[in-house]
Amino acid sequence: MSKRVRVRAPELVGKGGWLNTGGEDLKLADFRGRVLILDFWTFCCINCLHVLDELRELEEKHRDTVVIVGVHSPKFAHEAEHRAVVDAVERYGVEHPVLDDPELATWKQYAVRAWPTLVVIDPEGYVVAQHAGEGHAHAIERLVEELQAEHAAKGTLRRGDGPYVAPEPEPTVLRFPGKALALPGGNLLVSDTTRHQLVELAEDAETVVRRIGSGVRGCVDGSAEAAGFSEPQGLALLDEGAVVVADTVNHALRRVDLATGAVSTLAGTGRQWWRGSPTSGPALEVDLSSPWDVALFGGKVWIAMAGVHQLWAYDPVTETVGVAAGTTNEGLVDGPGPEAWFAQPSGLAATGDRLWLADSETSALRWVDPDGSVHTAVGTGLFDFGHRDGAAEQALLQHPLGVTALPDGSVAVSDTYNHALRRFDPATGEVTTLATDLREPSDAVLVGDDIVVVESARHRLTRLRLPEEAVRVESVAHRTQREATEVAPEAVRLDVIFQAPAGQKLDTRYGPSTRLLVSATPPELLLAGEGAGTDLSRAVELNPAVPEGVLHVSAMAASCDDDVAGGEYPACHVHQQDWGVPVRLTEGGADRLPLVLAGIDD
Repeated sequence: MSKRVRVRAPELVGKGGWLNTGGEDLKLADFRGRVLILDFWTFCCINCLHVLDELRELEEKHRDTVVIVGVHSPKFAHEAEHRAVVDAVERYGVEHPVLDDPELATWKQYAVRAWPTLVVIDPEGYVVAQHAGEGHAHAIERLVEELQAEHAAKGTLRRGDGPYVAPEPEPTVLRFPGKALALPGGNLLVSDTTRHQLVELAEDAETVVRRIGSGVRGCVDGSAEAAGFSEPQGLALLDEGAVVVADTVNHALRRVDLATGAVSTLAGTGRQWWRGSPTSGPALEVDLSSPWDVALFGGKVWIAMAGVHQLWAYDPVTETVGVAAGTTNEGLVDGPGPEAWFAQPSGLAATGDRLWLADSETSALRWVDPDGSVHTAVGTGLFDFGHRDGAAEQALLQHPLGVTALPDGSVAVSDTYNHALRRFDPATGEVTTLATDLREPSDAVLVGDDIVVVESARHRLTRLRLPEEAVRVESVAHRTQREATEVAPEAVRLDVIFQAPAGQKLDTRYGPSTRLLVSATPPELLLAGEGAGTDLSRAVELNPAVPEGVLHVSAMAASCDDDVAGGEYPACHVHQQDWGVPVRLTEGGADRLPLVLAGIDD
């Protein structure tokens, strides 16, 4: 085994304290003798949620030698609230200790630049690896096995139970419900996301009529009692007798027969889509990525594919599925569908001539025309959010997850992190507030003259009378908490650090194995260095006339196992990450910007 660079790990500090430890405060020294994996995450981030799922198997397999600690590092103001972090830990089934770091103290100590980032610390307290993005579980698994062998031989490995203490379950009818749908008979169908079920409620939105799904996480077709979902979200009527379900963590679309409750699979393989996978084809043969909502528009089921920042469409006639809009780049760019950028589209609502969508990470309300063109009604990009009413061009939302078409042609927005229901009127271009004091509203559905709101963090549906006048609230504007990186005006060297994991090598069988895409907001920030290439290092020239902005960097590297025998095909892995790096041009600022995809920046 080659000699590893080892850097002493900084202490773990977070003003919000520790969760999932039974009330005990932990220090780095408490993990001595174990392999410690720090997962820097924030609960709005779909890539972070993917990593939580990737780590479950590793966590279980090495439970006596490995401890995973989630370091919650907020992007949005709401994510800095301790109660919201407590809710998220339960909502997403996090079964390891979590440090709540609302001021990003530990994030800064470890020089983290992206959500998610994984840091591996050896049993003696040294950092030995860092990985940004998702898809690294295989590499970390191999490193863990090496560290176990090395430190067992040295006598520095300690086995035993970890510090995780499970919280007491809460006896509520729903648990973090996601989306709701009005059924033809007047009842409501709700995705009971954390319990991996669908729940049919009577017209009072409280009385349980039936549950669909076993409640055990899984992807199982069959009867209402036996079927399995995994954190289901969006719901839409496929026809009078069936509902289509966005089965988010199963990366699938499911069909529910309303008469019997029987569940079948319409689209997806159960595997997550990765770059290079097919983007269209027979629906049951194409991988999907965290479908979050569904809506019928133009005869097809449109899918908010949060995991890859795209919109896809399923054709129930041909039983095919494919990309409808988006490039997989994360951001806010309007235009023809194939050129548009989204950022975790999470809510859909169709009217006759528009498909409305809540684009959560850009805190935006957007729409798609029948010809596929994408437009933005409210929102400016990844880093500006808040609660501000008025003209749409200056109005602000905060991570909305749902959108609902209203009878007068306007739309209601479930403004999740503002705990509010907002309204946008296309006729006037105005944004108003319909209701406040809602706890993480994630969807809403019209029922007669009322609107029924999914209060996800209050575990209930709340019926509101649509007000004739808007609620007045004090305007608040925020920017993402991350401090801007001070860089030199003009020439800056951008270096993406990638070291193939032990036992792997770059896969060059079919050409270059790496890809780098660079752009900026505003576009004028970059004078040179924009665009795609295969080298992970690039000289970029910044415009001194633009004092600050965001560099958008997308990197991909493919590696394959190099120890296969004879005619066996090597197992290959794709490593990828998108960074949005706020930068400020300053005389004397850094002339090099390192971004770690995998490895250590020496």
